[in-house]
Amino acid sequence: MKVAFTAPMKPIDHPVPSGDRTMGRLIVRALELAGHEVEVASTFRSWRAEGSENVIREVKELALNEARTIAERWVERGEVPDIFLTYHLYHKAPDWIGPYLCAKFNIPYVVVEASRAPKRQAGNWALGFNAADAALAQANQVVALTNSDAQCLKDVLKEDVLTVLPPFIETAKFEVSHSVTKGSADGKIRLLCAGMMRPGDKQFSYMVLSAALKQIVDLPWRLTIAGDGPARGEIEPLFDRERTEFTGLIPWQEMPRLYRAHDIFVWPAIREAFGFVFLEAQSCGLPVVGGRVFGVPDIVEEGTSGLLSDEGDAAALAQNLMSLIKNPHRRENMGMAAIENIQKNHSLEAGAKGLDAVLHAAIEHHQYKRRIRGGR
Repeated sequence: MKVAFTAPMKPIDHPVPSGDRTMGRLIVRALELAGHEVEVASTFRSWRAEGSENVIREVKELALNEARTIAERWVERGEVPDIFLTYHLYHKAPDWIGPYLCAKFNIPYVVVEASRAPKRQAGNWALGFNAADAALAQANQVVALTNSDAQCLKDVLKEDVLTVLPPFIETAKFEVSHSVTKGSADGKIRLLCAGMMRPGDKQFSYMVLSAALKQIVDLPWRLTIAGDGPARGEIEPLFDRERTEFTGLIPWQEMPRLYRAHDIFVWPAIREAFGFVFLEAQSCGLPVVGGRVFGVPDIVEEGTSGLLSDEGDAAALAQNLMSLIKNPHRRENMGMAAIENIQKNHSLEAGAKGLDAVLHAAIEHHQYKRRIRGGR
């Protein structure tokens, strides 16, 4: 079928890399793998950093103008997509385009990844919250990528509309043509972390990691940090420069080699939705040590492919690192389990199968709603 696609949080052609952009592109790839034709209907971005009634009303008008333009284009060409799919909406990034077009052309509406914060029903974000809720109410299928998001959506969605589909990656991109030697020449365990160096939650993650490493200075490890950003000047002094290598931002093509040259991936994951780096590291055979927050437990099999600790608990993070540093057999077993976890549950093929099922469920739900309305 032909699928119209938009991503109001961050368009898939946005110049700044992020997990959100990556997931949007993966959804398109998975749909194509499942045999569907994908049309990027719009690259309009409704996301705003700060909200107010005037700002949101202005964004809404811009979005509806975009929707009317798309509608005219569809009418002129005499072809309408079979279904409309919106990736990632919430109060800061509502979707008016998908609901408008689906109502006008009577086609099913699907939302993949939605989050809901009831505290935003009042205040500056009230209009955005209500718009996101209205989109969810119109949707024929809503996909949550994590169980924590699904719990928040159950208050407004029926069971036959809500699906949990774990996030996935294109594992082929993380294969390398030849073997890479793990560990360092001096026999020390090589730890890797990767994350943007931004103020806020990312910087706090680095602070927690630094605090954890200070508790295991007597162990034989070296750390590589891949990432860059405006807070780098504050983050670098947190770490022992004799034991830490800062690579800066690494092109994604070079990340598989970097992952495979290390022994353990570590990231505290403060306020992370789930963390693509955990998926990538596991696909390259690294056991992970991270924070037990939001969707991380959905993608890391705790005790099997990685070890998780409560969010922000540096002491527990240190204990988990110590456990894997001291036990090479456990590291190896977890690394193999990590590969199996990704191939079985989080591959592009698994995503394609899940999304295909969602599209067909949306069509069935749409047809059912038409029947109970008497065919209107």
